[in-house]
Amino acid sequence: MNINKVTIYTDGAARGNPGPAAIGIAIQDQAGSTIATISRRLGITTNNQAEYQAIIAALEKATSLGAKNVILKSDSELVVKQINGLYKIKKTALRPLYQQVVQLIGSLESFAISYIPREQNAAADALANRALDDR
Repeated sequence: MNINKVTIYTDGAARGNPGPAAIGIAIQDQAGSTIATISRRLGITTNNQAEYQAIIAALEKATSLGAKNVILKSDSELVVKQINGLYKIKKTALRPLYQQVVQLIGSLESFAISYIPREQNAAADALANRALDDR
C-alpha cells in the first residue's frame, strides 16, 4: 500500500497524571476511509507524554505507509501549540519527545497539525480508552 496524503487523528490518555497510559490513532486516506489504527498501552506516564507518543507512533506508521503529506489532528491544545512553536516546552521530559516529532516531520513533504475538540476526536479517543481498558 502506498498512500501519499493522510489525515491522522491522535489521542494520548493517562488515568492519573502520571498513571496508566495509552495511545489511540486513526489514519485516513484522502477519501476519508480509515486505513490504519493503533491502540496501545504505554505503561505509567503523564497525559502530555502520552499525547506526544501518540503523535510519534502516528508519524512512524504514516511514513511506513508511504505518506509524504500529513494533516494531524489532536485534542491536546498544549502539544499542538508546542509543535506549532506557539508555546515553549517547559517540562524537560517533553523535550526529547518534541525533538523526535520534529525529526519525523523533517522526512515529510508537508505537515500541518491542528487542535480539535475532544468530541471531534472520538475514534482516536475510543482507541486509547480501549487499550487502557484491556488488561
